[in-house]
Amino acid sequence: MNKAFAFTGLLLVLFGCNQNTKNSQTEERILSGNPLWEGWYADPEGVVFGDEYWIYPTFSAKYEEQVFLDAFSSKDLVTWTKHEGIIDTSIVKWANRAMWAPSAIEKDGRYFLFFAANDIQNQDGPYWKDNPDAAKQQGGIGIGVADSPAGPFADYLGKPLIDQFYNGAQPIDQYVFKAMDGKYYIVYGGWRHCNIGQLNDDFTALVPFEDGDLVKEITPEGYVEGPTFAIRNGKYYFMWSEGNWGDETYRVAYAISDSLFGPFERIGTILSQDPEVATGSGHHSVINVPNTDEWYIVYHRRPIPNEGRDHRVTCIDKLEFNEDGTIKPVKITFEGVEARPL
Repeated sequence: MNKAFAFTGLLLVLFGCNQNTKNSQTEERILSGNPLWEGWYADPEGVVFGDEYWIYPTFSAKYEEQVFLDAFSSKDLVTWTKHEGIIDTSIVKWANRAMWAPSAIEKDGRYFLFFAANDIQNQDGPYWKDNPDAAKQQGGIGIGVADSPAGPFADYLGKPLIDQFYNGAQPIDQYVFKAMDGKYYIVYGGWRHCNIGQLNDDFTALVPFEDGDLVKEITPEGYVEGPTFAIRNGKYYFMWSEGNWGDETYRVAYAISDSLFGPFERIGTILSQDPEVATGSGHHSVINVPNTDEWYIVYHRRPIPNEGRDHRVTCIDKLEFNEDGTIKPVKITFEGVEARPL
């Protein structure tokens, strides 16, 4: 059952002066506040479905406790409704832990939720040599499907879509989107490698490229994990997380290209810690208000003082651009953003 949380944010009363009448008047600004809701949540995917904003985060806990995903919806970015347990390991039989970093997309009236599970390790690494039974573990990137963005989601394939290490990329942190060519792509990867692949029409498999490869590596300088794309003014904005997810070095950098496949040359950092606000800001996504040039960045960060590895919260702030198309560094705030109904 869904639980409604009336997160009414912060109500700020600002006093101004009307230049014509010289009489003071009051404006009320309702802000979301940061974090957006209570509880430990990370790796948020923000998306617009119809007249609602949706955020799909990771439940931030020990891997053995990450056995479900929740979602949150809002009409205005301020008041959020929690949708509990939209998918879990009782539904995804091949998953047993570490369900994280979901990516949601609508296609042909159905909603697809891509997620990673089980935190599988590279067969060539020391983990496998020390744990031979781990080779029997199944995991990688799976897909849930539902008739509603609130779920419940069923296991679409009954197995992972991607369960191998291609080009050294751990199959996690996927982002799925429709590109300017009208085709659907998945970009993903941990362990400092990032791949991109094309999805077939019904999302049941990857479409091989002309040379037979299922995926192409597009790893930029500094890349660690958490890739996402945005399309603006005919350009592809590729963004990713750098540093260590467990400490204050975590941050977001970006590149711009005319091509979906790059090359992507790192331009700079756009999201990082503010010692006066929070640390470990990263693993983000972006929301574009349809038919506008209004943008928001949804991300997780660590409160100060941070008292636990998994103490991460979901926040939102404005994402703004310079006249030349580059991205302005994001100022992380406690206030969040103003109400913005769709």
